[in-house]
Amino acid sequence: MNDIFMSDVQIAAVYSVHRMTVWRWLKSDPTFPKPFRLSGRCTRWKKSEIEAWEASKAVT
Repeated sequence: MNDIFMSDVQIAAVYSVHRMTVWRWLKSDPTFPKPFRLSGRCTRWKKSEIEAWEASKAVT
C-alpha cells in the first residue's frame, strides 16, 4: 500500500491550527504519530497514522 506523507504545514491546514501546534502535539501527546525524517530538513508524517490518531481522539 502506498502511503501519503504530509508536512507539518499540511497537517496544520487540515486541523486549522498553526504549524507549531503540530510540533507541540508531538512533544506533549505520546499518542501522536512519530514523523519520518526523509532528509536533513524534510520531516513528514504518514497520513494514515494521522487519521488513526484523530480517530482515537474521537469522542464516542
